[in-house]
Amino acid sequence: MAKKTIDHAFTATDLTSAATDPTYAGTLSFMRRKYTKVLKGVDAAVWGIPFDAATSNRPGARFGPQAIRRASAIFDNDPQYPFHRDLFAGMATIDYGDCLLDYGNHWKTPATIEKEAAKILKSVDFLLTLGGDHFITWPLLKAHAAKHGPLALVQFDAHQDTWFDDAKRIDHGSFVGRAVRDGLIDPDRSIQIGIRTHAPEDCGIRLVYGHEVEDMRAGDIASLIVSHTGGLPTYVTFDIDCLDPAFAPGTGTPVAGGPSSAKILSVLRGLHQLDIRGADVVEVAPAYDHADITAIAGATVAMYMLGLHAERLARLALRD
Repeated sequence: MAKKTIDHAFTATDLTSAATDPTYAGTLSFMRRKYTKVLKGVDAAVWGIPFDAATSNRPGARFGPQAIRRASAIFDNDPQYPFHRDLFAGMATIDYGDCLLDYGNHWKTPATIEKEAAKILKSVDFLLTLGGDHFITWPLLKAHAAKHGPLALVQFDAHQDTWFDDAKRIDHGSFVGRAVRDGLIDPDRSIQIGIRTHAPEDCGIRLVYGHEVEDMRAGDIASLIVSHTGGLPTYVTFDIDCLDPAFAPGTGTPVAGGPSSAKILSVLRGLHQLDIRGADVVEVAPAYDHADITAIAGATVAMYMLGLHAERLARLALRD
């Protein structure tokens, strides 16, 4: 016990150090990473956006970042499965905390998110965001595209989110169409996985419907994603309702007939060739959850995003 510490989120002296908090105690940052606004020397930042005013069905995703952080405590600091490594040994990672939003002035929300995301991205190459409803991906794409240029979008979702809007609406169902029209993403290199609803237009994006996911092997889905994005810098957005409600009941717009968490995690594991520049996990609404099923799935997806980036950094280090 002499070498152990608690509240690693505050007591950590090294951004690559392992935590020793018990899973049932200590300050709940994401995977026990240090809470700090200092970005110097940071490889990856985790950031929460507690916003759900754009939901079209059940609200509650504003509590998603808290729930995902709490669920992430189950990840100890042994090598993370299935990456066979301590993710943070070679990847200095922080929890940047949450975005401060004015709940009485939602029209200010997009610019607030975009401005703070751009600030983080000036110093950090990889930003992992915890939502929040899916509207938050719109200003996040603006900030990432400003840094990297037009992106390939890989979207795991039950919904296309391509409904038309007037570019002023605060709506979680239209951000993809808006991103295409504004040139933030390249529709010819973008792909949506797990779609189980219909929208008026597909904006030229490749669709993989839920029944196709059911019929395909995970490795084939991953290969399709990698080949379709064609090496373009990529943003990965994961709406937790991509999963069947059996595996993610705690979400605002659940749709039956989706894939299991095991299958989609296998797909994610196969994306190591993607040039992922940013990612988010959205629509976790813990008020509808049971035994943290959805929060655990969301935290695991988020951990996989960091794992893929850790492998990317390791490959770049070998080239150098």
